[in-house]
Amino acid sequence: MLDLLYKSSLVELRKIAESEGIQKSGSVEVLRARIIKQRILSEIDLSWEGIQGTAHVELGEILKIFGIKSSGSHKERRRRLWLHLNFDSRRMTIERLVEMDKETLYELCRKLEMPVSGTRTVLMGRVAGVLTNQSKGWGRIKRSLHRNGVQIIDLNVEKEHTEELEENIEFGEIKEDFSKAYLEDAREMMIIDIDKESSIIQGHLLAIQARIPELERIVSTILREYGGEWTSLEKDLLIRLVERRGWPINEYKVKERLLMVATDIAENKGGSINITREDKKELQYEVKPVIERIKIKMKESEKFIKSDK
Repeated sequence: MLDLLYKSSLVELRKIAESEGIQKSGSVEVLRARIIKQRILSEIDLSWEGIQGTAHVELGEILKIFGIKSSGSHKERRRRLWLHLNFDSRRMTIERLVEMDKETLYELCRKLEMPVSGTRTVLMGRVAGVLTNQSKGWGRIKRSLHRNGVQIIDLNVEKEHTEELEENIEFGEIKEDFSKAYLEDAREMMIIDIDKESSIIQGHLLAIQARIPELERIVSTILREYGGEWTSLEKDLLIRLVERRGWPINEYKVKERLLMVATDIAENKGGSINITREDKKELQYEVKPVIERIKIKMKESEKFIKSDK
């Protein structure tokens, strides 16, 4: 049965659903998940409460049966399974979050096991972070399953996705000495005054905000490989790298904000910042109070020395 479900088209899945008395609406992936849930795993409680009570190893086996990524922590598996069973990945996007009211975002945070305090923008950022971390892990079954069916499933070994290793440049892990506080400041800077922007720009800024740790790794690697310099050449390299990774930076305001946050990260890491007049104007864009606060945190000792002189 699983072999048939993995390889069936939408029309074929609708016929199966109709014959089984299962609702046949939705996309091919939504319908496939619904049939697997009701026909193959009908004896398992896959409600939110049921998922919460399922053991780590068992969640991995269930995720494999649905044909999606099965690795990760216990919480990551719970989130991935709940998303897969309740949403269409083509519709549940970061861009769609900006259309949701605070109550909806509150409930999403609760179900995704995130803090539920804060403004609507804060809640959006939290959900966006989960969606980014779970990207390509749910919603669509693995291509190999769709092509070849159930015989290629290995229920004991989680195979690595080689697509994730195509990037030529290797990015180091976040160093322990780079304080979480600085990453939080970068996240705050990325979405400051976001409510003043269009829904499209809001969605793109939230998408990048969820990738701040990755941005920090990229900036660190560029600084390391290019002698600690942070000039227009390094910024151009950053833009090329994130474009290759599919970051939504086509809008000028989004690209401007990305470069501003990246420049601040580079400066906090001790990079040699070559700021032109145009760059100085860019750095003042709507975030002067935040930047000043960060600089105070980062350079207290330096300011004390200057004051003594």
